[in-house]
Amino acid sequence: MAVTIDELVIADPPELWAELGFRIEDDACEIGTVRIRLDSREGKRVASWSVRGVASDDLDGLTTTTSSSAERQSAEPHPNAVVAIDHVVAFSPDLDRTVAKLQAAGLDLRRVREEPTPAGAPRQAFFRLGDVILECIQLPDSPELDRTDSACLWGLALRTNDIDATGDFLGDRLGTPRPAVQEGRTIATLERDAGSTVPMAFMTPLPVPAA
Repeated sequence: MAVTIDELVIADPPELWAELGFRIEDDACEIGTVRIRLDSREGKRVASWSVRGVASDDLDGLTTTTSSSAERQSAEPHPNAVVAIDHVVAFSPDLDRTVAKLQAAGLDLRRVREEPTPAGAPRQAFFRLGDVILECIQLPDSPELDRTDSACLWGLALRTNDIDATGDFLGDRLGTPRPAVQEGRTIATLERDAGSTVPMAFMTPLPVPAA
């Protein structure tokens, strides 16, 4: 059984996400095939997740519960034009250790990118979890870095079929769209003063290859 994400717990109030253009019901929403549960009492950012198909819940400190629920059908687009979660972002002080733990639990490692990100992180590992990617980023070296610390869930990249419609809905809460690292895609980040504790970006889909 492939490892897939059932639910993400986000430490934001549901009212905020409604203002950002998500359909909220019972303090939750569904984005693509993933349920987002919103609870500001959980701290900040992506507080935890539940996943199906893992051999162990020891994911190097990622706060995890196992799920036996059936996979759900993809939800309808939201008013802000978001249709799916493109990737979940995690940070690790020791990427090799985290990769080994995740692989041991059954997560599907697709590649390790040995190139720095625009923000300066030196390496990234990418895992396929159904229709969502987990991007695990090595924290940059610094005097404060403690490599014995745990990995942590951090942010989200959401897929929109219409970045202009997303921008129209969010207004000045969305930064200026720019080319993404992946060729042919556009990305824009949610401004910090939008109120979310979660670093959030909105991305266009991968371009369709020419016939």
